[in-house]
Amino acid sequence: MKIAVLGTGMVGQALAGRLAGLGHDVTVGTRDVAATMARTEPDGMGNPAYRDWAAAHPAVTLATFEQAAADAELIVNATSGDVSIAALEAAGRDNLAGKVLLDIANPLDFSQGFPPSLFVKDTDSLGERIQAAFPESKVVKSLNTMNAHLMVDPAQLAGGAHSVFVCGDDAEAKKTVTGVLESFGHTDVIDLGDISTARGTEMLLPVWLRLYGALGTPMFQFKIVR
Repeated sequence: MKIAVLGTGMVGQALAGRLAGLGHDVTVGTRDVAATMARTEPDGMGNPAYRDWAAAHPAVTLATFEQAAADAELIVNATSGDVSIAALEAAGRDNLAGKVLLDIANPLDFSQGFPPSLFVKDTDSLGERIQAAFPESKVVKSLNTMNAHLMVDPAQLAGGAHSVFVCGDDAEAKKTVTGVLESFGHTDVIDLGDISTARGTEMLLPVWLRLYGALGTPMFQFKIVR
């Protein structure tokens, strides 16, 4: 597929690299190409600048949000949750219409420091807000309950014996996303239902963050035993 991955951070890089490695035609979207390529400092998590990552992944191209989304069959939202809707607006409504939009973002609010809270929860979710803002897109929430390494290579932990969720209103869109997840190596894909069920997966983040603090590593994941 032709895939646009919106976001140049750790998650965007992980997804873009893995998808390209599987043979997809991948373009990473950013707000300002020149500014992105000009950065030389590591990000806040110590990850290398995008330009360094790009040098090691020549098959992946970089373009504006709009250019990346224009010809894509699948859009991946790997931006920070607080800017996701703005980034998708920049990608262009017409470029998103009718397409599957895999939303990985979480509504994290760092305004009061760490650990962050959620800026939407309980009766709404970021996934629902994105679907409401772009009603002609087919939003599927997934992969937001694990770190970037496990998103694209679940076998790194317990041989891949853990669970991943999909939430969305469109059954065919969820099948498309499930196919991508399975190509990564995910074997336990649980369909939670419509996009409102994204409230549950997003509200796992406070638990995830406390586990990260207690375990001292992000290399863990939820497994639903049944």
